[in-house]
Amino acid sequence: MARTYQDLLAAAREQIGEVDVDQLAARIGTGDAPIMVDVREQSEWDEGYVPGSIHVPRGFLESRILGEAGRDDEIVLVCAAGQRSLLAGITLDEMGFENVQSLAGGFTRWKQNGYDYDVPRTLTPAQRSRYARHTSIPEVGEAGQLKLLDSKALLIGAGGLGSPSALYLAAAGVGTLGLVDDDVVDASNLQRQIIHTTDRLGDLKAESAKQSINALNPDVEVNVHPFRVNKDNVLDLIADYDIIVDGADNFPTRYLLNDAALMARKPLVHASILRFEGHASVFLPYEGPCYRCLFPEPPPPDMAPSCGEAGVLGVLCGVMGSIQTNEAIKVLLGIGDTLAGRLLIYDALAMTFTELKVRRDPDCPACGPNAVLEFRDYEAWCAGNPGHAVEAIA
Repeated sequence: MARTYQDLLAAAREQIGEVDVDQLAARIGTGDAPIMVDVREQSEWDEGYVPGSIHVPRGFLESRILGEAGRDDEIVLVCAAGQRSLLAGITLDEMGFENVQSLAGGFTRWKQNGYDYDVPRTLTPAQRSRYARHTSIPEVGEAGQLKLLDSKALLIGAGGLGSPSALYLAAAGVGTLGLVDDDVVDASNLQRQIIHTTDRLGDLKAESAKQSINALNPDVEVNVHPFRVNKDNVLDLIADYDIIVDGADNFPTRYLLNDAALMARKPLVHASILRFEGHASVFLPYEGPCYRCLFPEPPPPDMAPSCGEAGVLGVLCGVMGSIQTNEAIKVLLGIGDTLAGRLLIYDALAMTFTELKVRRDPDCPACGPNAVLEFRDYEAWCAGNPGHAVEAIA
């Protein structure tokens, strides 16, 4: 004889068991609290949830639960009235979870009994549609997307590297982007600086980039900084941002950013390009090596030609700028393994990636235990005039 829905619930209640709201409330906030998994739909969760709950909609339970709880953990499942959670408990039992119960009466009874509940900050319907491919990734989810929207990234340069980085950071929904560039759009830029267009020749690059970002994603606030970064303004400039994305095209600026990032303890995502080769790394202050651990001294000027002198494959900028953006997003979300402690070298001509380990230098003059951080005259230092290079920070 076929079983009715009520028969299924009765069998689940006997197999899984229930906990009442008073028992659960007494354990929340203690070291004895179970893992609470709310299996309701997004619209229901948006109206409120038991404090401390994890949201895993019923349709995603099988694919996501192992990322939230182990098979030996004590789990209490929550739904609106305590029925879907019972059936979800059967599913977890069949998956090998050994200590699962359902909240009797669900979230409705929790509210009826007068217990406090949390209401989540949520994406708008338009944002849910825009970022749907992000929020469906368990490592990002809605909470991660909200974190990106709250994040602030400072891009040094709106050129070859800054163009793809800015576009992808904007597309990802990083809520505030700062663009530092005092240059104007030139026809020779358009072979690789994809954020600019022919009709903007002669415009400030930072303003041109802002136009493209505004057209792509109105969620993003763009701050234009139409000047060169230097030792007098760098600390004030980076103070309001969570991360620095270094798209500079010269060694003096790279060393300046490294030292300023250490002083302000800001993560720095580095990339550089020349001809067919690109480099990328991440520098997390005092957690791993810094740029000066990797390059203690600048190369001789005749060994470091600019892209204007030596050329650069246009598409190389897109590859390295995208890698920078990927690393910046991971740092902002706190997920994955970043390139901290590693230097990634890409050879576009051979189509190879090479990875080198980079260790923190115990004698590093910038981040070592005996380092005294100071700003230099970086232009003089990189030009090979060390006698005129050191200037202590005020």
